[in-house]
Amino acid sequence: MTASVKGPASYFPSIEKKYGRPTAEWKELIRSSPLSRHMELVAWLKSEHGLGHGHANALVAHTLAEQAG
Repeated sequence: MTASVKGPASYFPSIEKKYGRPTAEWKELIRSSPLSRHMELVAWLKSEHGLGHGHANALVAHTLAEQAG
C-alpha cells in the first residue's frame, strides 16, 4: 500500500498533464529566476507562463522548501 502524496506535491501530476512540462523543469525555472519572494514567483509563473494560482503556488512552495532545507 502506498501512502498518498499530500501538500504541494499532490498537485504535480495535474500540473504536468495540464501544462505539458515535467515538475523538475518548472522547479528549475523557479530556481533560475531572479525573483526570490514567494508571491513574486507565483505572480511571475501566472503572468509569464500561464499557470493557475494553485499550481503556481504549489510549485513555488515546494521549491522554496527544498532550498531552505
